Amino acid sequence: MGWFLTELFTWWNGQTMGTRFYTWRKGEKVGTDEFGNTYYRAPDKSQTAGGFAERRWVIYSGYAEASAIPTGWHGWMHHRTDTPPSQQTYKPREWQKPHRPNPTGTPNAYRPKGSIVGADHRPRVTGDYDAWTP
Repeated sequence: MGWFLTELFTWWNGQTMGTRFYTWRKGEKVGTDEFGNTYYRAPDKSQTAGGFAERRWVIYSGYAEASAIPTGWHGWMHHRTDTPPSQQTYKPREWQKPHRPNPTGTPNAYRPKGSIVGADHRPRVTGDYDAWTP
């Protein structure tokens, strides 16, 4: 019962009931990446926007985080290539870095010097700046 309510009311925990039904009805599984995300396509041109030959979507494994799509699948999702990485031997280029989760809102987030939540304190004014007074 818990998975039913989660799927019915939350979109950030994988798929919703509507996505499950659409995937069951029109989806063709293309592959799965190393993070467990599953990729689908619907090769019906009448159902797409932008004139693409097919509609493509991903069902995330766990929390829906758009930055969790690897580079090869990102290119396929955005119609940069027609062949998905599961049907070819895709190797990332030497300049492509491995995926790192988005740290925003976590203790690993970037906090510049002087930030309210940062550990460091902003240096005191050294005299090169005079505050405006009316």
